[in-house]
Amino acid sequence: MGRVIAIANQKGGVGKTTTAINLSSALAHYGRRVLLVDFDPQGNAGRGLGFDVTSLATTIYDAVIGEKDVVSVLRETDEPNLHLIPSNLRLATLDARFIQTGRTNPFGALRSTLAPLKAAYDYIIIDCPPSLGLLNINALVASDTVIIPVQCEYFAMEAVAAILSSISRIQADYNPGLRIEGFLLTMYDQRTASGTEVARQVRGLFRESTFQTAIPRNVAIPDSALHGEPVTSFKPTAHGAVAYFSLAREVMGNG
Repeated sequence: MGRVIAIANQKGGVGKTTTAINLSSALAHYGRRVLLVDFDPQGNAGRGLGFDVTSLATTIYDAVIGEKDVVSVLRETDEPNLHLIPSNLRLATLDARFIQTGRTNPFGALRSTLAPLKAAYDYIIIDCPPSLGLLNINALVASDTVIIPVQCEYFAMEAVAAILSSISRIQADYNPGLRIEGFLLTMYDQRTASGTEVARQVRGLFRESTFQTAIPRNVAIPDSALHGEPVTSFKPTAHGAVAYFSLAREVMGNG
């Protein structure tokens, strides 16, 4: 059965989607069967793989509300071994839809939707929205583990405290088996005082749970996004790509 990994932090701009795309691509590069689930209404994981998500007739929304079989919303990508379930702004109406239909277990919807796919993939990566609402709870309830990207800038630790509190509540109420895959330092620049200080704090507080790999600031990463391609295939020798390959090896080593 595939391992389901959420990429989560309620703070925006910390590298969640970038990590979801490039970790998925790197795992696929190593021959793993990977499904990337875009569970953010912004749809940027799909855009980062070259899809015009605004024009898609079916997305994860249709599968979660039960109007489409989840297999029918799968998309092949240009990356071998990597499939995508895309999202767009319709997903932002999910909570209203559940209220309208009187859904009795709204927090388990994504878990039920993805269950038939777990045997087909080695990894299912969920790109979470920057919030602590219904969508994020669904993603964490559906997951076996969670990767927490931590931007190496001021106020990073406040965001870490918030997501840890959310994870604790979900473990207590919905998903007792959820565990932290690791804290991932992102946008790391050892030349800055804030970058080195945040890295020191995270490694000090979560020594056993912090990935050895840190994702550096690297112009190839945003450039690859503009081209609708992971940096791991756009420029595989770039520092950012090398870091995501290293992260993939750590994830594979975790079991």
